[in-house]
Amino acid sequence: MPYVEGADGIELYLKEWGDPDGPPVVLIHGWPLNADSWDDQALALANAGHRVIAYDRRGFGRSEQTWEGYDYDTLADDLASVIEATEAESPALVGFSMGGGEVARFLSRHGGNVRKVALISSVVPYLLKTSDNPDGADESVFDGIEAGILEDRPKFFAGFIKSFYGVGLVSHPVSDEVLDWTLSLAMQAGLKGTLDCVDSFGKTDFRPDLAAFTMPTLIIHGTADKTVPIDPSGRAAARAIPGAKLIEYDGAPHGLLATHKDRVSADLVAFLAL
Repeated sequence: MPYVEGADGIELYLKEWGDPDGPPVVLIHGWPLNADSWDDQALALANAGHRVIAYDRRGFGRSEQTWEGYDYDTLADDLASVIEATEAESPALVGFSMGGGEVARFLSRHGGNVRKVALISSVVPYLLKTSDNPDGADESVFDGIEAGILEDRPKFFAGFIKSFYGVGLVSHPVSDEVLDWTLSLAMQAGLKGTLDCVDSFGKTDFRPDLAAFTMPTLIIHGTADKTVPIDPSGRAAARAIPGAKLIEYDGAPHGLLATHKDRVSADLVAFLAL
């Protein structure tokens, strides 16, 4: 089943690994990537007996590049369509970065029997700086991202990806080949969806959605994340979600799925096995 029908009839590319009768886990990728960014964790979860489902968000990877539908209500409806089409009963949901927003909006919009939730380097609960969210980022940050993409998208992403993985003059936690591969994933996305999603993940307030987190919740976040700083995201979510378990990766950047892939895989396998 390489494609399923999304919320408004669009085509969403789907990957399924592991035991078809195992407990289902749905992986929602970050911006500006696609489902392939989950491969290391998907393999570990499949080897642990899970049925692993990952899909490309609309506009990204191999999914249909629509003109509209990049708001979180529609994206959450796409997630609901994936769960329904795959008959994933009582799934666990794991969202990375922007994908954490889909998890939050799905829970409040669709409810359902979700077994467990994990948020990794997630944008939840709110990134935008406002009077009641003083730790957030200025709106100019997101405007600057859009301007950089419009001016020279490959150049912008080449620089963005280095920060994403914490690459600097001294630190180089991933290979040059990983940087090149990540850039190739980013460039598979359509320009319209790439731009629209900046507004979506940067300016959507998920605080009203947090009441829907009634299941066991794991939060993983790097303390040196410059893409989604931990204070307005991981730590704020952990304070707001009753019983949530926060694991801070000391000195780690945003792109944990690559820089700390074995640790993330082990933490997910342990959490989902409880």
